[in-house]
Amino acid sequence: MTEPAYLETPQGRRIAYHRQQGAGPGVVFLGGFRSDMEGTKALHLEAWARARGRAFLRFDYSGHGQSSGAFEDGCIGDWAADARAAVSTLTEGPQVLVGSSMGGWIALLLARAMPERVAGLVGIAAAPDFTEDSMWADFDAEQRAALVRDGRVELPSDYSDDPYVITRRLIEDGRDNLVLRSPLPLPCPVRLLQGTADVDVPVSVALRLLEHIDAADVRAVLVKGADHRFSSPECLYLITTSVEELPDKG
Repeated sequence: MTEPAYLETPQGRRIAYHRQQGAGPGVVFLGGFRSDMEGTKALHLEAWARARGRAFLRFDYSGHGQSSGAFEDGCIGDWAADARAAVSTLTEGPQVLVGSSMGGWIALLLARAMPERVAGLVGIAAAPDFTEDSMWADFDAEQRAALVRDGRVELPSDYSDDPYVITRRLIEDGRDNLVLRSPLPLPCPVRLLQGTADVDVPVSVALRLLEHIDAADVRAVLVKGADHRFSSPECLYLITTSVEELPDKG
């Protein structure tokens, strides 16, 4: 495995990344909560971009993968800032943002914050506002009390033997970065890809986002039987064709 390069952000975090030079608009992969840049979707997109001579960037947020910091110390605002630093420093011109799960939320924040740098957005089981609508909303009274009292709670994970540590800072910062509670005008075409068998991000989230986004070209595609990983050969093909069909604004 090739060793990553590193970017130091304005906040002093050290972000691991792999960058491929090529034609624009470039493609930037934004991973999910506790995920990293070595996943199936990121590597598939990289291979696709290489075959077509497209610029491509994948990276780990702080506290994820090979980047600096502890996961428990991070929050949505930190990871969005990491992504903004990576796009600003490591890419040129408009980019197509491909966000998986939490990465879909990060992509929406980037498109809102730096619209001139976003040529298109592809959300894969995008999970905007999940800290509020999924985590906080699902906590029982005891968990909410523990979060306030102890500053953290632990949740079991379907993807790891280690529990998810959810911090009070993650929840409170998430409230400062919500995108579904106010108008969300986007400057680019948007594709939302969603599996019907996803137990982590239900179809209703994709449909709510479809209705909420204010853009001229927004489409949602539901894949029957696809789960949250969205990594079957058919799903991977749909991801790349969705990127490829976006208008070239590079």
